[in-house]
Amino acid sequence: MSGDLPGLGHNNGPSMDRGVTYRRYLWNKARKDLVPTLPLFVLKMRVQRARELGLDYKTYAGVRASTGRDVIGFLFSSNALRMKTVRLDEGHARALDQIKDAGKVAMVHHPLVADEVAAANVQLDAAYGAPKFTHSWTAMRDQVRGALLDQKLPRDGVLVIGDTTLEREWADAGRTAGYLPADRYFGEMR
Repeated sequence: MSGDLPGLGHNNGPSMDRGVTYRRYLWNKARKDLVPTLPLFVLKMRVQRARELGLDYKTYAGVRASTGRDVIGFLFSSNALRMKTVRLDEGHARALDQIKDAGKVAMVHHPLVADEVAAANVQLDAAYGAPKFTHSWTAMRDQVRGALLDQKLPRDGVLVIGDTTLEREWADAGRTAGYLPADRYFGEMR
């Protein structure tokens, strides 16, 4: 056992070593220096872009920071869109209409048919069958990636909007920009 480790009965309180306050100051300064300061006009453009995508700024900025790129598409599950028939309800159709300059793809669960959903909803660029819960990870990955590749959407520029644990896995399997729960994206419509 090393002499540097606290012994029996130590309460793991703050260090009483000399210079702790100064080292904490240096650590906090170094962390602050790592965070870039954006020019105001860039910040305003990004806030506007977040609005165009229907995202809050914190979510948008987090995706940009983690992927290094803009969000250029969404992959919605039929559960997230609350689809009971092939047609979107008025609220979800309006929400998708308001998204600007981003792809809008749906993955629909049985008994919905992808071609019928795509034909019935001009708000969507395309619709595909959703991976089944019995599919392997590889099959799920291939299905998600195939849909995005077919739409010429780079995986790390697409957010998955879903409503179940399985749909959250689509984001991981497809290596997309991330996952956002439907209630967080659509907010008060829920």
